Amino acid sequence: MAGSAFSLAAMALVGLFVTQLIEQTVTRNAASATALYVDSIIAPLLPDMASNDILDETSSRALDETLAQGPLGERLKAFRLWARDGRILYSSDPSQIGGQFTPSEDLKKAFGGELVAEFDELDDIESAAERESGLPLLEIYSPLLQPWSGEVVAVTEFYEVAQGLKADLSVARWQSWSAVATVTLAFFLSLSAIVFRGSRTIDHQSRELQSRVSELTQLLSQNDALKSRIQRAAAATTALNESYLRNLGADLHDGPAQLVAFAALRVDSGLLTDPTTSTERREKEVSVIKTSLDEAMTEIRTICSGLVLPHIESISLEEMLAELLNSYGARTGTAVELHNRAIVSILPIAAKICIYRFIQEALNNGYKHAAGVGQWIAIAPYGDGIEVQVGDAGPGLLRQSSGGSSIGLAGMRDRVESLGGAFSVATAPAGTIVTMRLPLHDMETST
Repeated sequence: MAGSAFSLAAMALVGLFVTQLIEQTVTRNAASATALYVDSIIAPLLPDMASNDILDETSSRALDETLAQGPLGERLKAFRLWARDGRILYSSDPSQIGGQFTPSEDLKKAFGGELVAEFDELDDIESAAERESGLPLLEIYSPLLQPWSGEVVAVTEFYEVAQGLKADLSVARWQSWSAVATVTLAFFLSLSAIVFRGSRTIDHQSRELQSRVSELTQLLSQNDALKSRIQRAAAATTALNESYLRNLGADLHDGPAQLVAFAALRVDSGLLTDPTTSTERREKEVSVIKTSLDEAMTEIRTICSGLVLPHIESISLEEMLAELLNSYGARTGTAVELHNRAIVSILPIAAKICIYRFIQEALNNGYKHAAGVGQWIAIAPYGDGIEVQVGDAGPGLLRQSSGGSSIGLAGMRDRVESLGGAFSVATAPAGTIVTMRLPLHDMETST
């Protein structure tokens, strides 16, 4: 709307300016041609106006005859000859001869040496008869120059019947307004196309921006939720680490420490240092001490095998799984079925540790509660991450069970959630399935 208003205003201003300029140019050119024609006929009939300020009867009669007949008489509606003081020296209307009038602006310009022409603008007092005629008249003030000095000695005023000029001006007006309107319309259409295209672009970008803002809002909400989960998992991990340490201390105290203490007591019993002890008795005592120490070392190795990770930084997922299953099989004598469909060439170290501990703890829980019956592992891609499932065909895991299993499940959950993953347990009389889904795109990969 603003563009259309501006375009219409610009069209009106430019149209008026161009039309007025064309009218002035056409009128002046027509007046110049007519003035030159009239001067060529009238000038020879006039006396030396520089020395005479009146016309003699001979000159007046010659002008009457010239203006009353012939082509010039047909073209001119009226004719006047002006003196510099505003007197009419000659007029085609005899009643105006000798009349004194205040010089008009057009007359003053003519005495200044300028050709003045106006079309259908007869506002002079002496032009009343011409105005009443109703004809399209071209009013011309033409300075009359002295041949040898070029001084303006008089001014001729005449009115040409300009039927052709009126038609030419009408055509010029129509053509100029048509051209201006065409250019304005083309400008307006181009401006409208730019505005509409820009408007569509702005609307499209606004919708995209709103969509992005909505997505960012959802992501922020998800990040806040993940942050809360990670904080809770970190706090729970700290508590679980303490539980692990207490369990480890209890395992070491109740197992290897007791065996070592038993061996120490047998060493301190004095049987080995007593000379009266028989060789058979001494060998038997040494055998008991050695057996106790061997059992202690075996338990220590068993505990350490669950705590120490292999060098997983430099091995692939397949190699890591092979070592884990070999260690588990050697310790328990249980075979585990592996379904690995994850095609991941490089895994982040944090993901490797999480997967290793998840599978290790899940297998241990399955061995404790299902005697390792029908254990299996399935690894597959999941979106931009990885999914790991560990299951068995045992009697199912009771939710109310306590002790190591509950600590193990909680530890697995917190470890997975601390990396932004998801953890779930599905248990039934036909077996238990523990599942973890871990995103990989935000983790730093190992090299």
